[in-house]
Amino acid sequence: MLKKIHGLVSELEAAWPISETSYPVPFPSQLEYNSAAHGTWNIVHIGMLIPDAHQIYICTGNCNRGVVLTAAEMNASHRFSTITVKEENILDGDMEELIIDGVTDILEHLDRKPPAVIVFPSCVHRFMGCDIPMVYRVLRSRYPDIYFVEGYMDCILQKAGITPDQRLRRELYSCLEAQPLNSKSVNIIGNTLRVDKDCELVELVGRAGCELKQISACKTFEEYLSMGESYLNLTLLPVGKIPAETLKERLGMKHLYLPQCFGYEEIAGYLELLAKELQVAPLDVKERMERCEAALQKAKEVIGDTPIVIDYTAIPRPLGLARLLLEHGFSVIRVYADSFIPDEEEDFRWLQAHNPQLMIYSTIHVKMRVLPRIIETKVLAIGQKAAYFTGTPYFVNMVEGGGLYGFSGICKMAELMTEAFLEEKDTEDLIKRKGLGCESCI
Repeated sequence: MLKKIHGLVSELEAAWPISETSYPVPFPSQLEYNSAAHGTWNIVHIGMLIPDAHQIYICTGNCNRGVVLTAAEMNASHRFSTITVKEENILDGDMEELIIDGVTDILEHLDRKPPAVIVFPSCVHRFMGCDIPMVYRVLRSRYPDIYFVEGYMDCILQKAGITPDQRLRRELYSCLEAQPLNSKSVNIIGNTLRVDKDCELVELVGRAGCELKQISACKTFEEYLSMGESYLNLTLLPVGKIPAETLKERLGMKHLYLPQCFGYEEIAGYLELLAKELQVAPLDVKERMERCEAALQKAKEVIGDTPIVIDYTAIPRPLGLARLLLEHGFSVIRVYADSFIPDEEEDFRWLQAHNPQLMIYSTIHVKMRVLPRIIETKVLAIGQKAAYFTGTPYFVNMVEGGGLYGFSGICKMAELMTEAFLEEKDTEDLIKRKGLGCESCI
C-alpha cells in the first residue's frame, strides 16, 4: 500500500550549510524536480522579443503541447505554429522534407509574410541525424526576403554545451547585419526585461549623447534591425555574454561585460569603466553609496530580524545579494540555487567564512517535491521559487534581476523588500503565470 511520505523526508542532500557546500556545483546532477513557479522566461517568450517574428516548432504532439500553451497564455497564438512529427516520419526518414514542406505550407497560409521566422527543430532531429543546415539553405533560397533564425527545442542538451535558452538568446541577434557603426548608439544585449531608466548606466549613456537600444524596447522589426549600427554592446546578465561576443566577432562591435552585482566597489568599478569608454566624467559614487546605506537602513527598520530567503531566478547573483543584506544586519537564512556562476566565487568564500550557517537549498533535487513548504514564522522571500518553497505570501516578485542595476538598483531592491514585507501577495495565483513581464491571459 502506498503511503504519503510528506514531512518524513530528510533535507540531507537537498540542502547544505554553505560551510559544507561545494563550489560551483553543490548538488549532483540526477533526476530533477520542476517546481510550480513559472515566472522565468522560456524559449517561446524569448523568441517573441523579435518584433513581428513568427515561431514554428517541429516536434511530437506531447512536446508541442507545452509551447502551444505558452503562446496561447501570452495571447500570441497568431505568431506561433507547429509541425507535428509522427511515427511514419521517423520510419520513413523524411524529416528534412517534413520541415521544408511544413514551414512552406505555414508561410503560404499566413495573411502576410513575417520579416523573420524562428524554426525550432527538436531532439528527435538530432537522434535521426537530420540535415538541419540543408533545411535552412532551402528555406532561405525559397524565401529570400525572410530572415530564418535557428532555434532549437532541445532538452537533451540542457547539461552539455550551451543550453537552448542560451542558444536562442544568441540567435535573437542573428538578423542584425553589418553596417557603418554609429558612435552614438549603444545596445544592451541579453536582457529580456528593460533596464531601469533611473539607473546610473542609463544616466552615463545619456550624458554621452548616445541612444540606448535594447530588444525588449523594440516595437518594430526596423527598430530591431537598427541595433546593428551600435558600436558598443553592454551585457548585464551572464546569459548575454555569448550573444555579445558573437556580435563582436561577426559585426565588429565592442563589448563590455558590466554584470548586475551588489558590492559597492564592484559597481563603482563598472561605472568607471563605462564612463571611460563613453568619454564622460565619472559619477559621484560616494553620494550614491550614502543613498544605498539610507535605503537599506530604512528597510531594516521595517523588516527587522524577519528571516529572508533568496532564489537564483530572481537575481543572477543571489550570494551577492545575501552578502549585502547580511552585512547590513538582515537575517538571510536560505539561498535557493543549484549552481553558482564564476562571478559569485568571492561572495561564496566570504559567506563561508562569515555566515557558515547560511543554508543552500536545491530547487531541482527530487526531495524538493515532498519537503515541507511552510515555515512557521513570517518569511520574506526574494523570487518566486523562494516564495513557493517556503509558502510565504510576502515576496518580491522578480525574475532575471528585474531590470535593476547599480546603486539605484540596490535602493529599489530595498524598497521592493519593504513593500513585499508589508503587503501579502496571492502566491499561488502569481507564480503559475508564465514569463513574468509578458502579457498573460491567466
